[in-house]
Amino acid sequence: MAARAYWKGYLKLSLVSCPISLFPATSEREKINFHQIYRKTGHRIKYRKVDAETERDVDPDDIVKGYEARKNEYVELEPNELDAIALDSTRVIEINECVPADEIDELYLNQPYYIAPDGEVGAQAFAAIRKAMRKDGMVALGKVVFTSREHVIALKPRGAGLVGITLHYPYEVRDEKAYFDNIPDQKVPKDMLDLACHILETKRGKFDPRKFEDNYEDALKDLLRTKIKGEAIERAQTMEQAHGAAHRFVRWLEELEVVK
Repeated sequence: MAARAYWKGYLKLSLVSCPISLFPATSEREKINFHQIYRKTGHRIKYRKVDAETERDVDPDDIVKGYEARKNEYVELEPNELDAIALDSTRVIEINECVPADEIDELYLNQPYYIAPDGEVGAQAFAAIRKAMRKDGMVALGKVVFTSREHVIALKPRGAGLVGITLHYPYEVRDEKAYFDNIPDQKVPKDMLDLACHILETKRGKFDPRKFEDNYEDALKDLLRTKIKGEAIERAQTMEQAHGAAHRFVRWLEELEVVK
């Protein structure tokens, strides 16, 4: 079954344009999700919308969005007022600027998407834009509208298509000084630094996400399989794994001469 496009429109570079489809590049659907269950009946918990003060049920038609301007004082916004400022998607990602990839701070990277040509019409123009970007070695910046909000998107070639990564706006990125300014300067002894450098060198490798293991997700799957079969849960094995991990952590600290 073909993947369903999240967004369709056009990619435009000056006078060159082509129809494109945009697909989310990541997904968490495969992760295990839980529902809340009432233990006495085995039924799922249902949430109701109620007035916080009177605790009476509220009709969805009587609910509006509100901004807390002051403590417990809200500015109410009607749907038509929000519609008045909503951005209409032009269904066009226009390349406005090209920048070196290493100039994009990773803190600004948000959500990745795959971008492919939409049908045979315009496929040649798509290939021309992709090849020009690859030859130039730059990342293209444009804007796209999702759900009435405008996003900056960075585009770069990937395989036979493009990958687009939405970027955070500056007001969304927290200032590092709030977290780092209170870290005191430390004079690190040369032997300690040499040891840390040596240990890091022994761990040098190549980035391979296939090596990533989600141990908690795997443990959850094993736990659910055991429960579904009606078998007893053996906690001893889990505790043994935890003790093993703790032992390895202490050994690593000892290597750094933190623990004597």
